[in-house]
Amino acid sequence: MAKAKIVGTGLYAPGEPIGNEELKRLAGVEFDSERLEEKVGIKARHIARLRGIDESAADFAEKAARAAIADAGIGPMDVDLVVVGTDTPEYVSPATAILVQGRLQGGQRDTGAFDVGASCASFVTALDATAMMMAGDRSLRFAVVVGVYNMPAHVRPGDAFGWSIFADGAGAVVLARVDDADPSGYVTGKLISDGTQWDYVGVYAGGARKPVTRELLDAGTYGLELLQRLPGDRNVKLWPPVIRALCDKGGIPLERVSRFVLTQINKSVIESVMDALERPRDLAPTVMDRYGYTGSGCVPMAFHHAVKDGLVARGDPVAFCASGAGFAVGANLFIY
Repeated sequence: MAKAKIVGTGLYAPGEPIGNEELKRLAGVEFDSERLEEKVGIKARHIARLRGIDESAADFAEKAARAAIADAGIGPMDVDLVVVGTDTPEYVSPATAILVQGRLQGGQRDTGAFDVGASCASFVTALDATAMMMAGDRSLRFAVVVGVYNMPAHVRPGDAFGWSIFADGAGAVVLARVDDADPSGYVTGKLISDGTQWDYVGVYAGGARKPVTRELLDAGTYGLELLQRLPGDRNVKLWPPVIRALCDKGGIPLERVSRFVLTQINKSVIESVMDALERPRDLAPTVMDRYGYTGSGCVPMAFHHAVKDGLVARGDPVAFCASGAGFAVGANLFIY
């Protein structure tokens, strides 16, 4: 039996960090920065648009991928599969992963490339799909999986909520196909969805149902739209049973998991989830204080820091859990 093993990590965030007070000036909005810092945990973020940096989703993804490839000690030409998880792609079509493959490898190669779109669960869903593909296909030696977020590109002027929460960034991992004798590797994943809840928050303009028109722009019904307010306790209720089911499925007791890397949307939510799991809060690393909320990029970004800060060691069981609008929930269990 073969399996996929994480052998490299990387991240990228554009420009210098923007603190809450500077953000108010740059974006021309007002919000309760004290509450944002204490409850949500966001103190700074990176936003290319506000720094005047000519970069977008494909640039973030490429740079995170290159960092992970270098960390893995391989070259771009060694990669057999490029997968990008995002709901803020460079274009509607072609897929962002195709652009990243072209930039990494400079032309046509026997390399697969595709995007996975599952809202903010896009990276964990992509990781699960890629790991399963690698286990079953001996030609896939190395794969790079990127989670990238560029939601500030869709935030409308004057949207205090959007500017204060969402940020730019990307995280990536390199997977290697290894045999079962290797103690490290992907164990299992779990996915949940409820498409009846599609009309809460999202970017609804620009697709087939709602093409961008002058009338739509004049009406301000474009970009990031909050159609219904999400229940504040949704993730607190969602994540613990998903994580417990994941551990049961993978045959690894919850008590053995050394780190829980969760969607970095709200620090107080993460703390409540860890309390519900009856596990120490410090087993769930957080990075929203320096990166804001980076959607599909936040889980690999937080994991990268956990590895580089020595919070995760080889042989440690790790659980990822992420959720996003629509809604979609994904979770991964692996031995690092």
